[in-house]
Amino acid sequence: MAIRQFLAFLLPCVLVFAQDQRPKLNIIIVEGEGAVNNIRQRMAREPIVQIEDENHKPPLGALVIFTLPRNGAGGVFADGSHTLTVTTDKAGRAVARGIKLNRVNGKFEIQVSASHNGQTARTTITQTSQFAAAPVMSAKTITLLAIAAGVVAGVAIGVTRGGNNAGGSTVGQPPTVPPTIITPGTPSVGGPK
Repeated sequence: MAIRQFLAFLLPCVLVFAQDQRPKLNIIIVEGEGAVNNIRQRMAREPIVQIEDENHKPPLGALVIFTLPRNGAGGVFADGSHTLTVTTDKAGRAVARGIKLNRVNGKFEIQVSASHNGQTARTTITQTSQFAAAPVMSAKTITLLAIAAGVVAGVAIGVTRGGNNAGGSTVGQPPTVPPTIITPGTPSVGGPK
């Protein structure tokens, strides 16, 4: 009986040890962590992850699932769903393309899970969605822009009206001279009296 109890105790320990000896996956966040997205543009910064095994080698064709929150800030993928499944390329990278932001301000988490040959890994990418404010111009900038607009308008008026030419000609054309008119009358000859 003691041998059975010993084996009953030993078998779970061996199984736990064997599971811990399996190769493990690592998820490295390449892009997207901490990104601040402009809701007005409706597109989020694309999360990019790289999957590596315990030897830092990329497993070709690992499945990566990106999951967006169903409530609060976040959005949906191009097909309208909250999950996107992609496979890694030869460099071990996976990209969550086409996130369409909803109109809710705030932080949100993108859950990332990877699996390959029975190995799994999980991580979270945190981003923020906000309505970006329009850039604020100083009074000095507004004044300079108004002066520049006035100069441009003055030049445009001068060009279209012929500038300072007496004949009202436009730039690049010779001035027009009014014609001399001679009318018949009584000739007079002589000088001042």
